Amino acid sequence: MNQHAHPHTTTLTSPPPHLYGRWRHDPVLVFGTAFAKVWFPLWRNLSPLHETPGTEDGVTVVQVVDRQVVAEDENVVALTLANPDGGVLPRWYAGAHLDLLLPSGRMREYSLCGDPADRHTYRIAVRRIPDGGGGSVEVHDGVGVGDLIQIKGPRNAFPISLPGHGSSATRLRFIAAGIGITPILPMITAAERFGLDWSMIYTGRSLESIPFRDEVARFADRITIRTDDAPGADGPVGVPTMTELLGPVDPETGRTPSGLAVYCCGPTALLENLRTHLADRPDIELHYERFSPPPVENGREFTATIASTGREITVAADESLLTALQRELPDLPYSCRQGFCGTCRQHTVSGAVDHRDNILTEPERETGQILPCVSRAGGDRLVLDL
Repeated sequence: MNQHAHPHTTTLTSPPPHLYGRWRHDPVLVFGTAFAKVWFPLWRNLSPLHETPGTEDGVTVVQVVDRQVVAEDENVVALTLANPDGGVLPRWYAGAHLDLLLPSGRMREYSLCGDPADRHTYRIAVRRIPDGGGGSVEVHDGVGVGDLIQIKGPRNAFPISLPGHGSSATRLRFIAAGIGITPILPMITAAERFGLDWSMIYTGRSLESIPFRDEVARFADRITIRTDDAPGADGPVGVPTMTELLGPVDPETGRTPSGLAVYCCGPTALLENLRTHLADRPDIELHYERFSPPPVENGREFTATIASTGREITVAADESLLTALQRELPDLPYSCRQGFCGTCRQHTVSGAVDHRDNILTEPERETGQILPCVSRAGGDRLVLDL
């Protein structure tokens, strides 16, 4: 899902042999080449568009320049990150995310939720999850203004295809649930800039739990905020229906009109309900991003053995190998839990693997590599080099 492209570079080199004599004696070419060799490296260092350099392993150091609570229940904080030297940051597009390398050694992925046109800052938002894997608590309690922090990316696993530019749709419908607003914010900004026909429903448990309410207020005529605790005829209205999520229906057919592209970020149950509801609608595009692991499909129980200790762990049919391993090894690294970041990568010693990831190459799989967040045993047993 995430492909790392090699950056295009232009290098000044000597001319081909058949032009060498002319190049060597032409004063204009000699002067121009000498000037270029001095000016271009100097310009890269002095230019206001000088980008934050990455290291050999793709890690970039940025500084936290702002920290704001963006939900009334105070469970969501937004961090603004900048180049410590004041230069511009690598370009990104709506739907992209960063890998945040926390001081503890944890790596967590967070969607970029600022403006892609702002080349000097990145913004992410983190909801505190007390009983989660510890990453969100570490951000809330341990990361403040002035801190230097390492990142990888940006990378994009949730790009937007604009009508007329990669999509045949004529209308856009955005569905954001809670912290799922983060990748959607840059999308609605892009849709508005391009003058597209778009609308959005923003759902959550309560108004207090919804982040960035003030920010989306400027699109009040296009956005519906709908919370589960809103009063109804017989009590709270509860979760929204498919009709509410997808917007107005055709009065003649009672169905969602064709020509719609839906972009959704939210919990697994919401996404699965949308997929089921739109399964027979090839005329409607559905694009989505999860912020929780997908359910295990067609799983069966198997045994995972830790080679260093001989400890055998039963992996249930409906749980991931990563989840089972963490009962014995709680400090195993992970991030996306969806098979496209590679953080949880491990090696198998023996046993067939049912690969369900999106990034391992065939040579990597042949050497025994596995992403335990999604992949499983192809038989009854796996032995892992742990």
